[in-house]
Amino acid sequence: MDTRWKPNVTVAAVIERGGRFLLVEEQTAEGLRLNNPAGHLDCGETPAQACSRETLEETAHGFTPQALIGIYLSRQLKPDGSDTTYLRFAFCGELGSFDPDRALDTGIVRTLWMSADEVRASTSRHRSPMVVQCMEDYLKGHRYPMELVVADSSIGGSL
Repeated sequence: MDTRWKPNVTVAAVIERGGRFLLVEEQTAEGLRLNNPAGHLDCGETPAQACSRETLEETAHGFTPQALIGIYLSRQLKPDGSDTTYLRFAFCGELGSFDPDRALDTGIVRTLWMSADEVRASTSRHRSPMVVQCMEDYLKGHRYPMELVVADSSIGGSL
């Protein structure tokens, strides 16, 4: 029987303030890795809603997506034989307030503010090659209207 291939849909926030980018350091099966605030799209939410939720869960900061940077497809083949494809929606927007009492998501060790050069120099520690690609596209000025991603009302969320 044929099995239908389905990529994992993820979202990521590219957050820049004063020339520095907000990343998270997280514990993974491959050790400590750096990533954008990012995660999986959950049932009943739009990509923008997922991005706001994931940013809050991983950084304790509110986040309001204001533009789509890009949509990215990547594949990860791991030493254990797993083969996973990710479809990532990357957004930029407005970083909201910080909640010092909020615990970070399981596996998140800390947040870091890194310069673009520091992000580029740390690619061996990135969870995905899309970390630097999304940042580079942001720096190139890639901005697409939020209306580009349409969610039918059957999803339950709204953009």
